[in-house]
Amino acid sequence: MRRRFGRFHHHHHNRPGWWLKIRAIFAQILVPLICFQLLRTLLLPTTFDMILLTLMIVMYFSITLRLI
Repeated sequence: MRRRFGRFHHHHHNRPGWWLKIRAIFAQILVPLICFQLLRTLLLPTTFDMILLTLMIVMYFSITLRLI
């Protein structure tokens, strides 16, 4: 017997190829940006720099852990 909503169970595994490419490119771009922002934050720390660095690190880890 077929489940009624069986086609919706694995929708997160069937992401389009263009999304996977964009996510991979974004992860590669984030690494040098995080390094630059870390140096900037260490040399001249401001609240904006801290928030930006935190957001970029959270975005990077959410991409690498496949949360996005």
